[in-house]
Order: sequence, then structure tokens, then C-alpha cells
Amino acid sequence: MRILIISNRLPVTALDNEGELTFQESAGGLVSGLNAYLDSLKNNHGTPCEYLWIGWPGIPTEEERRPFKNKFFAIFKFFSGWSKAYGKKEKIRSQMMDQFNSYPVFLSQDDIDKFYYGFSNRTLWPLFHYFPVYATYNEDYWNHYKKVNEIFCENVLRVLKPDDIVWIHDYQLMLLPGLLKEKRPDLSIGFFLHIPFPSFEIFRLLPREWRTGILQGLLGADLIGFHTHEYTQYFLRCVLRLMGIDHNLGEIFFLGRLVKADTFPMGIDFKKFYNARNSKEVLAEKNKLRETFKNHKIIFSVDRLDYTKGIINRLKGYERFLDKYPKYHNKIVLILVVVPS
Repeated sequence: MRILIISNRLPVTALDNEGELTFQESAGGLVSGLNAYLDSLKNNHGTPCEYLWIGWPGIPTEEERRPFKNKFFAIFKFFSGWSKAYGKKEKIRSQMMDQFNSYPVFLSQDDIDKFYYGFSNRTLWPLFHYFPVYATYNEDYWNHYKKVNEIFCENVLRVLKPDDIVWIHDYQLMLLPGLLKEKRPDLSIGFFLHIPFPSFEIFRLLPREWRTGILQGLLGADLIGFHTHEYTQYFLRCVLRLMGIDHNLGEIFFLGRLVKADTFPMGIDFKKFYNARNSKEVLAEKNKLRETFKNHKIIFSVDRLDYTKGIINRLKGYERFLDKYPKYHNKIVLILVVVPS
């Protein structure tokens, strides 16, 4: 049995530095959480879990195509550009497979702009985080979202083996479970959403085709996981209100099969963080901070640079605290660690 982990981004990002291919660890909670899980499997069983991680390698790979007046020159440039792009793709795929158990899904810059920066991050992200005023409704974005999910489906089917278990992650790939189940009804599919699933009143703000397509896509999975009980109930309510399908203790009968929606809170590797406090690097940073801010109380905050994280509100709250309690002036300091998006 092998696990196929499928997410928008791979655990490593490919970088092209003037023709030299390098790789660096991808940032983000999804990658950190899944890597910790895979490490725990190895520690518990003594042998690494057999898996393949499928996702975008982090860089576009299509060559730019510009019009040329000379047809022969245009044909020559097209094929030379295609050959160069193909060679680059094969090099990335070979190294990622050998070194990182990763299978790259290649996307054009246009797909990245409209699928990822467009529909995923300008429509789904603000809406699912209860910022509907920031949501953009663009038909072209939706079409590219469908297209990229289909590209992922084709790539998964290309590497799929008998008895593989497919584990799909997050809001960028909510159509993928349905696409795979349509092609392979026997396939075991799990899906986990790493962000909130919104209430019915928010979710229904999506156009009818989009919201129905997303629900049908998710119902292609055999098991759908959410962080909290509320998110699970919101999903089940949307399925009932928008598709007319009720559930029994989270079990939904859909197209002749049973789908289970449930809550699986995602934790952290406690021992890793607990033991890190005694590492040389942490102790050195601790002593440095104590020396710099001696005789001060420290308030510590860490978050990703995103409007949903409340960083501005935190600064305003700190400002209000200092206004209301002037006795703490020069006695307290707020340290903000902000990770770029």
C-alpha cells in the first residue's frame, strides 16, 4: 500500500538560478504538518512509509511564445523553446522523484495567475475566512480552477498503482476528488481542508455552478476531514441546503456510495517543540533577547503576513493597552515575527 499525497505545493520548491537547478524546503503549515506526520510514521514503525507527494514545483515551465514575422523563424523558435522546456521539466521531475519522493505537476504562468492567485486566493480564501468584501467573482478564474484540477487528475492517473490510497489536501483542489472518483470508482480517496469551511450564509455567495461543483467535487472523496466540529457541520448543512442530501451522523449517501465527513483537529509535533527549548540555537537566541530587553516584559506573536491573521488589530490592541496603562511604558515590548506570504 502506498499513500499518494496531493497538494497544490510540493514539500520542496524548485529554483532556477541562471540555468542551475536548486531546491529549498517549502514554507507553510500544510507542508510542516504533513512532514511531521510522515516522520511520526517512520518513528512508530521503524521504516519509512511508502508515499509519493504530487504537486506544483513552484516555478512555471512553459516558454514564452511571441509572434514572429518570419514563419520559418517562428517555427524554429517554437520547437527550440518546447525542447528546452521539455528538458527542464524532465530534469526537475527526475531530481524530485529521486531525492524527495515528489512528482511535479507543471503549470503555465497563466494557470498560476488565474487558478492560484486568482480563484484560490482572491475568491475562496477571503470568502472561506469570512471576508466576502475582498472576494472576486471572475468566470475566467473559475474556468482555470477547473482546468488545473483536471491537470492534477491526469497526473495522478499517470502514476497511480493498484491499492494506492489518495490523500488530497486543501482548498485549491476541491474538485479533484470528484474527477478521480469518476475515472476510478474503486479508488480510496481522502480529503482534508486546512482552512475553515464557511457557514451556509457565506458559502451560498458563490454562483450556483461554482458552489455546486465544489460540493460535488468534495463528495468524490470517501472521507472528508475538517479541523473543527463547526466546519464539519457547516459542510453538511451546505450539502443539505444546496443539494437536498441529508446525512446520518456525518454519513452521506451520494451516487450509490457512502461518504463520511468528520472532524480531525490537526496538531503539532509536541516533542519537537518541547525539546527545542534546550537546543544551543534556541538558548543563544533566548540569552540574546534577555540581554537586549532586560527589565522588560515580553509579549511574543508569530503569524503569516495575511489580512486574515489580525496583525493590524493586534497592533491597535497593543497601542490601546499602552494608552490605557501608561505605567507599563518602557517596561514591556511586543515582538512580532511575521512570515511573508
